[in-house]
Amino acid sequence: MMGTNGNNNNNHSKNKKKKNNKRGGTKKRMTVEQSLAYKSVSEWVYLDTIPSSANSAIAIDDDFKVKLVHTKVSAEKLVFELHSHSICSDGFLSPSKLVERAHQYGVKVLSLTDHDTMAGIPQALEAARRVGIKIIPGVEISTIFTPRTESGSEEPVHVLAYYSCCGPANFQKVDEFLGNIREGRYLRAKNMISKLNKLKLPLRWENVEKIAGDGVAPGRLHVARAMVEAGHVENLKQAFSRYLYDGGPAYSTGSEPDAEVAVKLICETGGVAVLAHPWALKNPVAIIRRLKEAGLHGLEVYRSDGKLAAFSDLAETYDLLKLGGSDYHARGGNSESALGSVSLPVVAVHEFLKVARPIWCGAIKNTVDRYVSDPTELNLQHILRYAKIKLAKNGVTLLNHNVELIRECLSQWLTDEEQKSANFEVIRDVLENQGGGCDCEAII
Repeated sequence: MMGTNGNNNNNHSKNKKKKNNKRGGTKKRMTVEQSLAYKSVSEWVYLDTIPSSANSAIAIDDDFKVKLVHTKVSAEKLVFELHSHSICSDGFLSPSKLVERAHQYGVKVLSLTDHDTMAGIPQALEAARRVGIKIIPGVEISTIFTPRTESGSEEPVHVLAYYSCCGPANFQKVDEFLGNIREGRYLRAKNMISKLNKLKLPLRWENVEKIAGDGVAPGRLHVARAMVEAGHVENLKQAFSRYLYDGGPAYSTGSEPDAEVAVKLICETGGVAVLAHPWALKNPVAIIRRLKEAGLHGLEVYRSDGKLAAFSDLAETYDLLKLGGSDYHARGGNSESALGSVSLPVVAVHEFLKVARPIWCGAIKNTVDRYVSDPTELNLQHILRYAKIKLAKNGVTLLNHNVELIRECLSQWLTDEEQKSANFEVIRDVLENQGGGCDCEAII
């Protein structure tokens, strides 16, 4: 009887907690550090939208997701989703549908990080402008890590790259780099099919291509879906656990670059390099140490089930940013984390932006510098690639219009403090002295 009463008391306590949580939980005061972090993060989030009301207060709920509580509008969480995929790689949603779903789930900042392609970024940006969320152009790069000792073995490593609103400082270099990897993905998929055929699990290349979609380099997920359709396995999880896991009987590598080369490329082109899902690696310590030497900025530490202490400690040991995301593909089922389900502490987001924003600012400057040195339409297009502004199709030239366009871009991408930096003052002076430019129109 005593055990039963104890259980009843526990259940009553749990139910009481649940009721309190439904009411929003107890509010905790932010520390000074959290308050300053929130102020900086929110300034960046709403940089290209209506400024936050001066009459606002800060609150923080039990799970430390931050809220801005306005006097005239409802409370709004700043949810960052830094790892997601669309049909441009191995996701199930188009970039626009992914953005719409992110908006439904309360995400305010979304990074589309498709495998080895940035093709979905323009569509994601267009959808984001409609629903009012911010996009960080990103990509998840497939690489190979090669140990320096003979005793170790190669293993696949995925590195996330986060770029400014202007994109990579050298877009062509990044695009060619990713293009080479995508070509290897075709070869890799064909090798996996060949291995499956030898295992008496026949698949047709045409079916895998059809599942991947036009122009999409096929990956393991597309092969797994073909296996499910052919009746060789019951579900995607079974396809991976039996045949397609790293080193599995049907696994194959493509033409992935060395992980250190990828990290260096990200750094050279104005990106922030972050190691994806380090808990899946066989030798994470050696990989993190080597990639840190190459310029790695951070690693994923937070998941939807919380912070992984071991990798948080590694991040501190190697002075790396602590980030995370859901790795959302829209596969469905209980095994996948929901979009926006990773609770990144506001201080972690602030640390990320403290590292990222000077890098992004430098990348924007390099892109604008290229136009200043060589004011061609092509170089102007590089500036406007991901902007809310596009070049008009009639090719008419309007005097000084390019100056206004670049000013508009800078106001959307940079804070007042960043815009007033000496570097951008010099650029503006040069542009104003040049005059001339291409006819463009604002996207409304």
